[in-house]
Parts: sequence; structure tokens; C-alpha cells
Amino acid sequence: MFGHRFYRGERLFNSFRHESPFQKGDLKYVILDLLKDKPRYGYEIIRALEEQSHGFYKPSAGVVYPTLQMLEEMGYAKSTERDGKKVYTITAEGDQFLFERRDSADEVKSHMRHHWNPKNIGRVGEIMSEVVKLGKSVGPRIRSAKPEQLHRISEIISQTRREIEDILEE
Repeated sequence: MFGHRFYRGERLFNSFRHESPFQKGDLKYVILDLLKDKPRYGYEIIRALEEQSHGFYKPSAGVVYPTLQMLEEMGYAKSTERDGKKVYTITAEGDQFLFERRDSADEVKSHMRHHWNPKNIGRVGEIMSEVVKLGKSVGPRIRSAKPEQLHRISEIISQTRREIEDILEE
């Protein structure tokens, strides 16, 4: 179980990739802001967020569509059907809501810029790629390692983790 759960290649990277930078309730500001630019399908909202995060966050449909439904129920967004799909637009009430809470909305945008800093995204991707490579390399072989090998691997990983934590605390 340990090898499968923690070292399954892309699974580790994907858990990082899908990590949400938002606090509960923040996504509504981002979605309304996107709808303010132009009407969008739910899938377009997902893609826009993935682009804004440089590929490090792709919200699931299970997050976006309930938020859109909530915004509709609150009267902040409305949907119309086009080619069998719902297209969402911001309402005047939604625009007013966004204006009245512009401080909160700006704080969310600022957090997004910080969380997905383009200066760091490339390096973060490289680091996560190395972590995935380590998992792919070690994971399938760890179960057959000798006790002394397991002890040494554990020491190396623990020491490396501590050094990285020290670097991040500087």
C-alpha cells in the first residue's frame, strides 16, 4: 500500500497540480470575474483557471458547476442554453456583488498571483518532475529492498526533507 499510494508517478504530481489556492467561498469571486469578461461555458471556466495557474490548478467539474449553480440561485449569474450546453453570464446583481466585495475579490486575485508566480512556476514544475521521477524509480522496487537498504533510503529521504524544510524556512 505504501508504495502504491505515495509513489505512483503522476498521482503525486497531480495531487499537487490540483491543489486549490482558494479558501472556502473564494472561487465565486474568480468565476464572477471571469464571467464579467465574457459569457462562458463551465468547461471554459475550468480551462481559464488552468491557464491562469500555468497548468498547476485545474478545478474539477464537481467544484465549478455547483459554484455556478449557487451563483445562479443567488441571482449573480444566469445561464442560457446554446448548442445543448449552458452558457453562463454575470447579472447586474452579480456585478454589484463583485463591486461591493472588490476588496475580497482583489485579495483572492493577489493570492492567485502569489500562489502561481510565473517566475517560480517553471522551477516548481522541474522540482515536482524530479519528485515524480524519484517515485517512479523507487516505488516499484522498494518492496524487494533489503532491510539495510530500506534503512539507508529512509535516512537519505529524512535528511533531504529536513534540509528542504530548512531552506523553505529561511
